Formats: sequence, structure tokens, C-alpha cells
Amino acid sequence: MSERLGRKSAVATGRGDDGTTGLLFGGERISKDDPRTEAYGAIDEAIAALGLARAELSAAAGDGATLPDPMAGANAQLYDVILRLQRELFVAGAELATAPGTRDRQRPGETRVTALMVAGLDELLDGTEARVTLPREFVVPGETRLSAALELARTIVRRAERRAVSIRKAEPVQDDQLVPYLNRLADLLWILARAAEQGESHSATPSRARRES
Repeated sequence: MSERLGRKSAVATGRGDDGTTGLLFGGERISKDDPRTEAYGAIDEAIAALGLARAELSAAAGDGATLPDPMAGANAQLYDVILRLQRELFVAGAELATAPGTRDRQRPGETRVTALMVAGLDELLDGTEARVTLPREFVVPGETRLSAALELARTIVRRAERRAVSIRKAEPVQDDQLVPYLNRLADLLWILARAAEQGESHSATPSRARRES
């Protein structure tokens, strides 16, 4: 542990000062710009972006007296869904932070993404899509603060997915569920953003401006 100004820090160990970082189950340290670090770093960013979305819901709950009861109930459900997704992303991050030689030490659903987790996203997708009106073209994020935070998380998840695909090309894994999970999650976040907009009586802004007649 490093000592600064005469005190020890439990967080700043100084071991990463050389630009390397350790992996979850040990093994050789890797560079902080390694593709694997880039991948689980993107997962970390997505968790934080979802934290913004959850904070928006908490702020809305603080103004609960001005919210109709159905909207308040829907926000509570969405809060729980977002927290669940944040926790699941920690599982994805743990899988990415594991060296190939130590994969046998991973635990399904805790440090390795499972088919059951992917199926859970499919269930959320189907349930959410059934109650929203889907735009017929690309949309511009930013209609509401909540939907914008969800869209930000979606784009970061897509980056994590791209990095994970690159890793899987170099290190093929049997019965890999990580990439399918990230793909489904990005789709779900897009749908949730539309649900968030419509829950506040907003419509998504189309990517093309309407032509004046």
C-alpha cells in the first residue's frame, strides 16, 4: 500500500503507477490500454451512466406529489430494472476482467454471464416493447433527462460490445453468452428510453427535420 502525507490509502495502492493493472483471478498484469481493460472499462462507464438514469428517477420520486400515481408506479418498476441491469453489468465486467487461463474459477451468474441472464433481457424486451409506441425512424436523444441517460448508457454498452467481439476473435470461448447479453442489453436500453419518454408524455424527436409544406 502506498503512503502519502504519512497515511496509508486502502484505494490508491500505487501499483498501477506503471500503467498496468491486475485481473480478477490473478495472473500476469496487463496494460491499462489493453483491449480487455478497454472492454471492462466501457462496462464500468455504462454502469455509471445507468446510475445517472436511476438518479433521475430518484429525483422524480422526490417530486412524487406532482406525479400521477400510474407514472409513479412505472418509475418504481423502472428503478428496479435499472438497478438489476447495473448489477448484471458487474458480472459482465468480471468476466472481461478474467484472463483466459483462469476462466475455470468463474462462477455462473456472478463472474460469468449466463444464458439465463440473456433470456431475462429477452423477457424485459418483450414486456417493454408491448407497451410502447415504436418510432418509425432514427431518433435524436435528449427528449427527457431520463431517456437521455438511458441512451448514453446504450451507446457505451455498444462500445463494450464491440470491444468484447474483438476479444472473442482473439480468444474464442465455448458457449459464450457475453456478446449476446451486451447486444440484447443495448436493444433493451433503447426501448426503455422510448418508454421513459412516453411515460412523461413526450414523443421521440426524429433524426430528420420535418419539411415545411
